[in-house]
This record gives sequence, C-alpha cells and structure tokens, in this order.
Amino acid sequence: MLARTRIPLLLLCLGLAVASAAPAQGATKIGIADQKPEMFEDKRFLSLKMKFARISVPWDVLRYDFTEEEVDEWLQAARKNRVRPLVTFQRSRVKSAKTRPTVDQYRREVKRFREKYPWINEYSAWNEPNLEDKRRPKLIASYYKTLRSVCTGCKVLGSDLVDRKGMVTWVRKFLKYTPGKQRPKYWGLHNYVSANRFSTKDTKALQREIRGARLWLTETGGLVARRNTSTVKIPQGKRHAAKVTGFVLRTWGRSKEIDRVYLYHWDSSSNKDTWDSAFVGSDGKARPALGVLKQFLRKKR
Repeated sequence: MLARTRIPLLLLCLGLAVASAAPAQGATKIGIADQKPEMFEDKRFLSLKMKFARISVPWDVLRYDFTEEEVDEWLQAARKNRVRPLVTFQRSRVKSAKTRPTVDQYRREVKRFREKYPWINEYSAWNEPNLEDKRRPKLIASYYKTLRSVCTGCKVLGSDLVDRKGMVTWVRKFLKYTPGKQRPKYWGLHNYVSANRFSTKDTKALQREIRGARLWLTETGGLVARRNTSTVKIPQGKRHAAKVTGFVLRTWGRSKEIDRVYLYHWDSSSNKDTWDSAFVGSDGKARPALGVLKQFLRKKR
C-alpha cells in the first residue's frame, strides 16, 4: 500500500512547491514610462528585466515621417527586448496644442496604427484629458469607444488621468457617456502630486469612483526638478525622489487593487528639462532612486 501511494504523494508535493514558487495571479507589474528608445540599450535598464513600458504618441503619429520614425524606433526596440508596450494617444506635435481630432479622424488614425502594429494590444484613449480637456469628457468618451471598437480584444484604458482638482467630477461626466457594457474596465492615473506628498487620498478617491474597473498608475515617480510654469507646489530633489520611489513601490507595488505601476522616467535629457523625475541624470549617472527600485525588484522576485 505504501509503495502504491508514494508516487502520487511525491507528485502532490512537487505540485505544491511549484504553486508556491509561481507569482500570484493579478500581482502588480512594474514598468517604466519613457519616450526615448535609447533606454532599451542601457545595460542598467536591461538588468532590471522589466517587461512593461509605456509610450505616449501623437494621435496623428503616422501622418508625419519624423513622428512615425521616432515612435517606430521605440516600439521596435521594445519588441526586440520582449517588453510589452502600453500606448497612450495624445495631442499632435504639429497642430495647435488645443486642436483635437474629430471622432472620424481619430478612428482613421488609430485604425492605421493598429494595422501597422497588430502585435500591440494595450492602449489608453487619451493623455491627461482632465487637465487639458476639462470641458470635453463627451469627446474623450467617444475616443475611448472608438478605440475599443477598432481594437477588439485589446485592453483599452478610458484615459490616463492626472490627480488634479476636479478629477472625480470629470470621470463622473465621462461615465455618463459610457453606460452599461461601454463602461471602461481599465483606467490610468498620473498621481505625481499625491505621491510626492506621500498621500494616497486622490488615488483612493478615483478607485471609489471607478469601482469595478482596474486602475493602472501609468505615470508616477519622485520629482527631482521642475522647470515649468505650474503653480502647484511639490517637494523636489534627488533624495526626495528616492523616498517617493520607495513610498510608491511599498504602497502600490504589491497592491491587489493596482495592476500596473509605470515609473516615469528612465533618464533626463538635460539639466533644463521642464520635468525631471528620472532614475538617471543627464550626466549619465544613476540617482539614489534607481537603487531603491533595484532593491524592490530583487525582493519582489
């Protein structure tokens, strides 16, 4: 009897061992949001073995050679390194910053993009609409529904929101135009203000409003320096950025409610960047925040 049960018992033990070693379903994935394809050539980035990255592209990216070449280089580098792209559409780099495509124009361009890159299946309808398009939730909802119809079977985020005043109100208006089965199953959030103040308040407020949908932090990170015209006060500095990175990863890096965390961004271009929350400075030197990220990923694995 003992001999007959030994093999099944051994198989059971092996099965339990494999199950305990496997990552939990729904575990938070950590990625990087950055526009520069050179990131995929940096050995420091590659050593992190990240498999998720986000890029924001103009809605009319395929209309102009220079934008198409830039984006294609990034996407092909991601594909080569087996990194899954999340693509967020945003305003044109050629037309006026206030110009938005009609729904028909949006449909035509995202369809072209989808046909050129059929291997990409994660998208966000628009970048920071509650900041730039406060009065146009109906239009952005139309973009979302259009993108979802063009990319059936894809994961499509309602938008990438920013944690500024009026965010929840904007979402409520958006949801009026996406009732029932049209309601987004995924949303993105840029929670810089909250994160750099070590607060979870605005993130939790959005989670309550989109109850039933999954939230991705599509841009977040510690501020090193800001040189724009914003009047919103946020602490900054290299040490501060490292502390914020630790806070973000501890708070949301293993969260059951947050599916993805994309840290922005890999490296700064110059010491005059309007926004700098990079892991690597323009001098090519790693900053303290990169050490925090490495340690977290090592423990997570």
